[in-house]
Amino acid sequence: MSLRVFLKTSLIFVSNSDNHKMFMQMLNKSLLKPKKSVPIVVSLLILAVYTFSSIQNKRSERDENIHETPTFIHGKVIKIFDGDTYELLTADNQRFRIRMEGIDAPEGGMSFYRVSKNYLTELCAGKMVEIKIKEKDHYGRYVAFTFLEDGRELSHEMVKAGLAWHYKQYNDDQSLADLEIEAREAKRGLWRDKNPMAPWTARKLRRQGVSTKDSFNITVERQ
Repeated sequence: MSLRVFLKTSLIFVSNSDNHKMFMQMLNKSLLKPKKSVPIVVSLLILAVYTFSSIQNKRSERDENIHETPTFIHGKVIKIFDGDTYELLTADNQRFRIRMEGIDAPEGGMSFYRVSKNYLTELCAGKMVEIKIKEKDHYGRYVAFTFLEDGRELSHEMVKAGLAWHYKQYNDDQSLADLEIEAREAKRGLWRDKNPMAPWTARKLRRQGVSTKDSFNITVERQ
């Protein structure tokens, strides 16, 4: 058998990873005949590299498909941290911290922080929800859309009420953008202020060492 024919036949053969044992037997036999083994050994080594590469590519494609497939989890909301973050308890007693997808709510020390947190509490505390996970962030939280049993989605409800911003830097959902425009025009929630400072702006200023303590108009109704 010529080297070209051998390579062509072997490529088809070795592409099935289940044949790796026979592959190794062929290699061992070739090594028993040193004078005739060089071209065969070279061919088998080439095939080994090809097979490994093919398997790795298939694994990469599989991992990408898993990453792209939305993951759904059911559970009960057991704790509210602020207007965009809560803790979920599943039926098998796993706890997950959920960062609501597409929004950014007022943080501690900002106007409407408590109002936003209290509203999210009214919406979902103690209730069963289904989450659609987008990713896990660098804090270990699941970033997800959250659906109540009546079909409402919590990120949309918070923006609709004017108690969270659409986080456009990380989300391009047009429905969230439209709800923010409607809330702003109706002066709902935080949009009662003419130009409310967004949380990402406040965080950036603090990282730069700039105090935001006096940047917010925190009255009783705006706490």
